[in-house]
Amino acid sequence: MTFFKMISKNLVKYIHQLEQKKYRKREGLFVAEGTKVVGDLLKYHRPKALFATDGWKAPVGISYTKVSEDELLRISFQQHPQQVIGLFPIPSQKATIDFYGKLVLALDGVQDPGNLGTIIRIADWFGIGTIICSEDTADAWNPKVIQATMGSIARVNIIYANLLDMLETLPPDFPVYGTLLDGENIYSQPLSEEGLIIMGNEGNGISDAVRAKINKRLLIPDFHHGETADSLNVAIATAITCSEFRRRQT
Repeated sequence: MTFFKMISKNLVKYIHQLEQKKYRKREGLFVAEGTKVVGDLLKYHRPKALFATDGWKAPVGISYTKVSEDELLRISFQQHPQQVIGLFPIPSQKATIDFYGKLVLALDGVQDPGNLGTIIRIADWFGIGTIICSEDTADAWNPKVIQATMGSIARVNIIYANLLDMLETLPPDFPVYGTLLDGENIYSQPLSEEGLIIMGNEGNGISDAVRAKINKRLLIPDFHHGETADSLNVAIATAITCSEFRRRQT
């Protein structure tokens, strides 16, 4: 399968346009780079196009356009591209979300692509298969997000939704967790095997409207006696929270 025959100016322009959300949405494609990220995606998704240098070992049955290192650099978003770049279709969102019997993450206005990519990787590590993103969360198909996931984007279902509308569909007693400064110590609170864990914006935390829907308020305590950091990075807080939930289940 060869989508493009050569590395032309038009191709370079086409791929670089996919750095912008409006073009990704129009074309239904995202860009992935590097042997690890592309290799993981190829296990689950069929690419629209692949461009690779001689050093890349293609999986059996996968065709690609051979390019020079200079040509790869022209189409790459990286300063030091690693052998292969792929254009992949953006997966369709699932019509329904299965909350029951499992943990689901929800992100309320996470803005930084690096944070979002790291959170996707964290979810994958801790066996959380679905992340619900508020409509103002960064785009998961941004190339910076894709790279930060280190291939985990292939295994985690990303859904964009109005969080308030989604929360309204849950039964009143369904566990909805959130990390808040006025929450209870996560290390001393009961944690369920199913539930929704909400993580908030880097600067403002969880929005007031979403906060009102949380029925399990958690706090990650600091252990410094005296002055300490004002808060944790949202990706680090997500890792601590997911780790504690999973620790209780072992």
